[in-house]
Formats: sequence, structure tokens, C-alpha cells
Amino acid sequence: MGYLVFVTCLWAFSFSLIGVYIAGHVDSYFAVLTRIVLASILFVPFLKPRAVPMRLRLGLMAVGAIQLGLMYVSYYQSFLLLSVPEILLFTIFTPIYITLLDDALAKRFTPFHLFTALIAVVGAAVIRFQAPEGGEGFWVGFLMVQAANLCFAIGQVGYRRLMAREQIDVPARTVFGWFYLGALGVAVVAYLILGDKSAPGPEPLQWGVLAWLGLVASGLGYFLWNEGARRVDAGALAIMNNVLIPAGLVVNLVIWNRDADLLRLTLGGAIIVISLVVNEAWEKRRRRHAAGV
Repeated sequence: MGYLVFVTCLWAFSFSLIGVYIAGHVDSYFAVLTRIVLASILFVPFLKPRAVPMRLRLGLMAVGAIQLGLMYVSYYQSFLLLSVPEILLFTIFTPIYITLLDDALAKRFTPFHLFTALIAVVGAAVIRFQAPEGGEGFWVGFLMVQAANLCFAIGQVGYRRLMAREQIDVPARTVFGWFYLGALGVAVVAYLILGDKSAPGPEPLQWGVLAWLGLVASGLGYFLWNEGARRVDAGALAIMNNVLIPAGLVVNLVIWNRDADLLRLTLGGAIIVISLVVNEAWEKRRRRHAAGV
């Protein structure tokens, strides 16, 4: 859980940095490509190909291509069709996808995990809900956001199950570079097809922000998030996906003094925390029961 909390703090700062310095100033696909290139540079030197089976390398590349590559492509395309409040609202469904995917792959159904995930969705909705504006392309935009949510969920659940299945005696940092190489392949293709080659290059401050986003938020962040995903149950992982919403708003309010509805933020954040506490209590009780205590 500590990994997930730490990365939530990292990504909470990233949300504001992107909004203030990158969005609308730097071509989105160039920003994505830069972030993934820097993240790859951070981890590729640790790779030990001879110590890692080919099936694990390919599996990690597939997870990276989906969780980071395809997720970013779908997410950035949605900005062409929806307003920012609509996009933020529609991202709250990720916990549901995580619980359902995890259960489907394990060939089971855990109603309580789905219940706590739904509570987290309600909490996030309390914070972010605004009546959608509708308009041309609304439903296509909605589906693009859900595709991004689904890609992010598939990546998290896939990494958990892949690393649990492939028991290898090497540190995780020596294999995670394959994750970024898979994402890099998608990012390169996306930039070549969708990127604005005529857009002006980033200014020095924007390069600094991109460096931080690439090396820390993407490089260190996705590694620690996925490692954290391996160490918690599916219910806790699902809920933590929505903790970023109140965390990001708090950072935005404290540092940039942006307007926020403090009552909704407090109430929604409390609901999400309650869902996490309830899930942890249920998991502890389940483990004690399984151990016959």
C-alpha cells in the first residue's frame, strides 16, 4: 500500500504540472513520446535479457503497450471531443473495471470488492460530478475515455498476474524496462500518425517539466505503482485508482490556489477513504477465516 500512496502523491503533482505547463503549449503526442523515451532510458540499463524468459519479456511489452501506450492514445484523443470536466468525471469508473477483470481472470466473482469499488466511484463522483454538456462527438468521447480506463485497468491486473505466474529470481527493476519498450513502440507510431510535427518545440521550463514527468512521474511512478499493485488485493487496488482525484485537487488548490468546492472535496474524499477502510477490514477478516483463526 505504501507504494500506491507514494505514487498517488507523485501523480497528484503531475496533474497540476501538465495542466499549467504542458496542456495547450506542447503537442500532446510529443509530450507522451518524450515521457516514455525518458522512462525507457531510466530502466533499460538495468535489463538482463539472458536472465528473463522470452515469454516474460513479450508479456511485459504487451502490458506496457496497453497500460501506457494505448491508454495515452485513447486519453488524449478524448480531449478533442469532450470538455475537461467531462473527461475527469468519466475517469472514475476504473475501479469497476479492475475488480471485474481480476475476477474474470481468476474465474471467480467477489461481490464485496465490486461493492467497495462502487463506493469509491460514488466518492469520486461527489467530488467531480458536473452535468455533461453533450454535443457532437459526446458518446465517442465517452467511449474513448472508457477505452483509456480499460487499458489502464488491464495493465495493472495483467502485471499482477504476469509477475505472479512468472517466478524469476531477479529484481523487478531488471525486467521493467521491457514494459517501457512496449509502450515506446505505441508512442512512436502514435506520434508519427497523430502528432503535430509543425508545433513549436518546448521552452526550457517545459523541457524541465517533461524531464520530471518522464523520469519521475512515468519512470519511477509506473514502476512503483505496478509493484504496489502486486502487494495489495484487487479491492484495495481498485479504490486507490480514485484516490488520485482528491489528491490532485488538493495539490492544485494549495500550490496554484485554484478554486475548489471544499465541501464536495472533503465529503467525496471521506467516502473514498471509508471504502478503503471497509475493504481492508473485510480482507483481514477473510484472511483470518481462511487461516482458521
